[in-house]
Amino acid sequence: MYNTFLRYSLFFCCLFFSAFTATAQLSGGNTPQGPVQKTYEIGGITVVGTQYVDADILTAVSSLNVGDKIKLPHDESIARAIRILWKQELFSNVAIQVERIVGDKVFLQIVVEERPRLSKFNFRGIKKSEAEDLKDKVALVSQKVVTDAIKQDAVVRIRNYYADKGYGNVNITVRERKDTLMQNAVILNFDIIKGTKTKINQVNIYGNENATDMRLKRTLKSTKEMARVSLERADESNIGGMEKRSFGKYLAKGHFLSISKTLEALDPYFRYNFFSSSKFNAVKFDTDKEALVDYYNTLGFRDAAIEKDTVYTTDIGHINIDIHVREGRKYYFGDMEWRGNTKYSSERLTQLLGIKKGDVYNLQLLETRIGRQMSPDGGVDVSSLYMDDGYLFFSIDPIESSIEGDTINFELRVTEGPQATIKNVTITGNDKTNEHVIRRELRTLPGDKFSREALIRSQREIANLNFFDQEKIGIQPKPNPQDGTVDIEYSLVERSSDQLQLSAGFGGGVRFYGNIGVSFSNFSMRNIFRPKYWDPLPVGDGQKFSVNYQSNGAYFNSFSTSFTEPWLGGKKPNALTTSFIYSRYSGVTAPLPANSSFLRMAGGGVSLSRRLKWPDDNFIFTYGVNYNNYRLKEYALVDDFRNGYSNNLFLKLVLARVSVNSPLYPTSGSNINFTFQVTPPFSSFSGRDYSNETSSEKYKWIEYHKYRFTADWYQTIAGKLVFKLSTKYGFLGYYNSTIGFSPFERFQLGGDGLSGYSFFIGRDIISQRGYRVYAQNATIFNKYSAELRYPLSLNPSSTIFALAFVDAANAWGSFKEYNPFKLNRDAGVGIRVFLPMFGLLGLDYGIGFDKYNQAAGLTRMKNLGTFTFMLGFEPD
Repeated sequence: MYNTFLRYSLFFCCLFFSAFTATAQLSGGNTPQGPVQKTYEIGGITVVGTQYVDADILTAVSSLNVGDKIKLPHDESIARAIRILWKQELFSNVAIQVERIVGDKVFLQIVVEERPRLSKFNFRGIKKSEAEDLKDKVALVSQKVVTDAIKQDAVVRIRNYYADKGYGNVNITVRERKDTLMQNAVILNFDIIKGTKTKINQVNIYGNENATDMRLKRTLKSTKEMARVSLERADESNIGGMEKRSFGKYLAKGHFLSISKTLEALDPYFRYNFFSSSKFNAVKFDTDKEALVDYYNTLGFRDAAIEKDTVYTTDIGHINIDIHVREGRKYYFGDMEWRGNTKYSSERLTQLLGIKKGDVYNLQLLETRIGRQMSPDGGVDVSSLYMDDGYLFFSIDPIESSIEGDTINFELRVTEGPQATIKNVTITGNDKTNEHVIRRELRTLPGDKFSREALIRSQREIANLNFFDQEKIGIQPKPNPQDGTVDIEYSLVERSSDQLQLSAGFGGGVRFYGNIGVSFSNFSMRNIFRPKYWDPLPVGDGQKFSVNYQSNGAYFNSFSTSFTEPWLGGKKPNALTTSFIYSRYSGVTAPLPANSSFLRMAGGGVSLSRRLKWPDDNFIFTYGVNYNNYRLKEYALVDDFRNGYSNNLFLKLVLARVSVNSPLYPTSGSNINFTFQVTPPFSSFSGRDYSNETSSEKYKWIEYHKYRFTADWYQTIAGKLVFKLSTKYGFLGYYNSTIGFSPFERFQLGGDGLSGYSFFIGRDIISQRGYRVYAQNATIFNKYSAELRYPLSLNPSSTIFALAFVDAANAWGSFKEYNPFKLNRDAGVGIRVFLPMFGLLGLDYGIGFDKYNQAAGLTRMKNLGTFTFMLGFEPD
């Protein structure tokens, strides 16, 4: 009993003592508040758990260093080091422990667990081609650390990829499994269910009173309705009294033209969107909405906005879009007041601006006229006026000074700045072409006053060299405001401009023929004995060298070669050209043995071209002397000349103006040239009467005067669509009426214009699509052409464009027969492919509308169409 009492007494005493102690601590007595902080010096740091990460780098990143002072058990530097390591997103677990304490030194241990690394990834449920595309887009790399953020980023990229293809409801599941063949590695499998394409069934626009639905829908470039909409509407409507039942009769009878007109009358938007994509892309839809508002701004509705838009799914899985617009008030331009202009008067700037008080408000037009936006027609704006005169630091800010009712007044604040002088001009990227070849084409020289027009002209001249990728010609002005100068850097990308011509054909009276040739546009004569500059022949000096051979065995052979030095002497753009040609044609249609009837020509020439400065430096004048020798043996070139020799010594003068902005696909500019070719009047020198002379004596030294005029104009109509207009004229005259026209230098019209097919020697070959050769000895011809061109690819490795054309041409034997209103017409479509190695390849299909026989009447439709091939160059 006593022992029991003693045990309970001791228990209560201990309990009372514990309660007293706890009370004393909470009341702030002198008892310790927690573990005592003690300062230690870091004596060493070790890392545990790394597999791929370098331990030294990890220690450096942690910001902990041997010798640092820390307090234990708690120190902010330890917590900060843990946060830094977590931010690297390389680890799934991070801890810093005390390994041991020796005196006042502490040894730390960083314990990490690395995240798994990507071994490989797969896409399931999609096509192989789509999987190949996604591999480049998801940006996943083997051995990359796998995090949730990386997986989510891949999912977003996959969704965007399919959204561009019209799949708006893609279901993506990411499955991660361990790779048993690699340590701490995983395999990611993306299970993709594309679903059906999300197409736009209908776009409804509400609130528009000053713009039609059709016009507003045209601004939605990437948000198009399905063409099926128009067909559905056709079932439900009457058009000109045509009921639903009569529409079915039209279908049964095959009135396709009537149907298309019917649908267009019912819904004008039908024809516009029939070939357009109707897939929905949310990102592009946002861009389209901005374009819609921008269009309203051009109509004067400055406050126009989209109040709301709704995208909802239809019963058949497609979507409808409702767009509610608020047009607001229509505004007009008021007073345009200039501030800060000293170089040009306000009247001059207002005239150039071309905006008058009362004009409909159009911010886009204003920014184009002051130079903030590129003018679609390349016209002069206020900024170009200043910058062409050296004011590189010029700026202009249009400020709305006041709004009075529906009129907005502007204050145009001009900061002219000093005129800038060109200091340094550098060129990069010319790996093959020598720098002096580029510099001599530049209009921006050190010491010149800065000019934006000179920059644009320099870019055009570099592009016309055809040695560089014209889409990647970079011009970077680098202003130096401290000294009022500017450095200009031209960055270029070399492209091959050499061409190899290999072709074969059948037809033209010569049966099967072949052609082989090579043209080097960046040749270098002085590097012939320097093998390191060969690629495959010496390159770098911009010279042109070509060799061509055509043959049909024993019947037709032709060899030609030419060489051009574009800068004779190296100081001025005077081009020297030399050429040689040999051709022989045996008359396969003659009744004599093949080799007993032939026409042979051998000749050459030399010419010099000079760039003129008046009227402008786009003009080029060329003059040259040529000599050709002809021999005929039982060859009926003209009725009364079958045998003998002829000599053709002539002077050729060419005045040309070239201002196209690109040699491959011009979008602006022109190419105009006038050619005058003349021989001495040999008959006047001899004093002989040629009325009784034989043909061989008449034509021993042929005499004539010949004129050619050619003009091509290029103009961008809309976007990349280009309009080309061409006209060509030719006339051959004579000195002596008893001799008459020369048997050579006449015009041949029709066919494809390729000399390999049209083998006639000593004639100008003029092509006409849709017709075979129909004039062989003409002395006058007229030709007119119009084309609409659209590029399918502007890649310099394969420039491709499609075209539609109409032509009208004819040729006459003498001026008495000449009738400029009697022309053979044609129309058709074609395609051009320019490959750097092979030059121009072309195919046209033309229909000749005037292919008929007066007695037999109009020929069959299938006989009206003709295919035309082109190889190496665009024929006349």
